Amino acid sequence: MPDGHPTPDQEALSKIDTTVPHSARIWNYWMGGKDNYDVDRIAGDAYREIAPNIETMARASRVYLIRTVTFVARERGIRQFLDIGTGLPTYDNTHQVAQKVAPESRIVYVDNDPLVLRHAQALLTSTPEGVTDYVDADLHDPDAILEHAGKILDFGKPVALMLMGILGHIQDYEEAKDIVRRLQAALPPGSYFVHYDSTDTDAELKRAQEGYDDTGAVPYVLRSPRQLTAYYEGLELLEPGIVSCPLWRPEPGSTPEPTDVYGGVAYKP
Repeated sequence: MPDGHPTPDQEALSKIDTTVPHSARIWNYWMGGKDNYDVDRIAGDAYREIAPNIETMARASRVYLIRTVTFVARERGIRQFLDIGTGLPTYDNTHQVAQKVAPESRIVYVDNDPLVLRHAQALLTSTPEGVTDYVDADLHDPDAILEHAGKILDFGKPVALMLMGILGHIQDYEEAKDIVRRLQAALPPGSYFVHYDSTDTDAELKRAQEGYDDTGAVPYVLRSPRQLTAYYEGLELLEPGIVSCPLWRPEPGSTPEPTDVYGGVAYKP
């Protein structure tokens, strides 16, 4: 620690609160990661006892990310991605999927968790042809996100805006819709909106979420699939629409089991 000043890594670590569970760390635990603490594992186990399908949901959401990013990169030629609510890096992250299709892809991740920041700096590397960057910003301030992202992404060209499992953390539904509209308004025609969120379609999941919210962690609001449709207003929703994530363009010959995570992909004309 030169001159008595903490390094950026030490500063990030000092901001990590290990006394309450954190959704990114619990999600990491459910997906088999190791970047979590006892408090997260305890909360994750308690959640799973009530809603045994939660690990399946977590893994299904990652498979959905892989399919949707591959689709917009390969089939629609998108080379820029703004992924807000990154979470902890696990496997097949957005930049890895996109740059596998097109090495020149540019990816900006956004989160405001110090543990995510620490791991992002170490793990979110890029191909030589492309760019991977991280913005430390809050979804409640979309203008700041766009300002920072605009230093890496060219908003004169199509961008894939990704809000994956994050909008439930915006407690007020009207604010959530407003944030989405403001972010989408910055996108040029030809851009895509890629999204999923957990829904209120299962009683066990609702009960498990209520118990989690009581731990002191940042709450997550389970909304109905109908409420999620408002996030897509003004865009052209691609088939098959807003559906359980495993049912979004599954691999031919597969027999996917629906989960209570719903999402869709939409085009900005």
